[in-house]
Amino acid sequence: MLEIKSLQLSYDHVIVIKKVHFSIEEGSITTLIGPNGCGKSTIFKALTNLKKPDSGEVTLRGKDIRKMSTKDLSKEMAFLPQSPVVPSDFTVRDLVGYGRYPHLGWTGRLSKKDQEIIEWAISETKLESLQHRHVITLSGGERQRAWIAMALAQQPKILLLDEPTTFLDICHQFELLELISRLNRTMGITIVMVLHDLNHAARYSDKIIALKKGVKYKEGTPKEVISKDVIESVFNIEVRVFDDLSYNCPYCIAVNSKENRNQIIPKRISKCS
Repeated sequence: MLEIKSLQLSYDHVIVIKKVHFSIEEGSITTLIGPNGCGKSTIFKALTNLKKPDSGEVTLRGKDIRKMSTKDLSKEMAFLPQSPVVPSDFTVRDLVGYGRYPHLGWTGRLSKKDQEIIEWAISETKLESLQHRHVITLSGGERQRAWIAMALAQQPKILLLDEPTTFLDICHQFELLELISRLNRTMGITIVMVLHDLNHAARYSDKIIALKKGVKYKEGTPKEVISKDVIESVFNIEVRVFDDLSYNCPYCIAVNSKENRNQIIPKRISKCS
């Protein structure tokens, strides 16, 4: 469905992504992982035509996305960046309605069908009671749901999420990931996201792509990628990896950074007698 072919990207002549190649299957959830600065967000910019490749290409159903109009690409993909900004006077409903703009006719006015889709998107994300609130008054989790509702109103076939759980507490992280998983299962929306939490990536992904220093280090199922050898090499940490039988996926616990592995750390002395 979506394919990255020998993609190379740079900033100020410094190569950030080096000849990366991978494909995204329709109806799947694919997660990119890797340390800060490895190029995850840069790849997303190329996927959404926000950054021109030095070489290589991104194709959607075999067509180079650079040859697609912004409007046509927006009908296929919705992208939520790390820290989206919304005008202070926007209500939730205003924001969700913004997702219909790629579909508006020459009048630029929302039709009855557009309004119905907005209602549906608000309902799917359980925002009915919040739809007239200003977005800036919402909690972090509520705000992320509002942005996803906007993306749903866009009716994309692919949803790109760059670190969607950032700044959320653990409860809202799970709520958001469960929502994303449900949209994938019930509506068949293809999900591509960046996550820092490796255990979240293992539980909610069909495929994981690990990046290291601008190259694809490992691609595969959660069990193939969330392994001791891969995680220690990619993140330069010592980990222990276990099987979570309840969800049939691995989970890992960071034990120490490799730099500190051979250091002698004094035992903490208890003040209690």
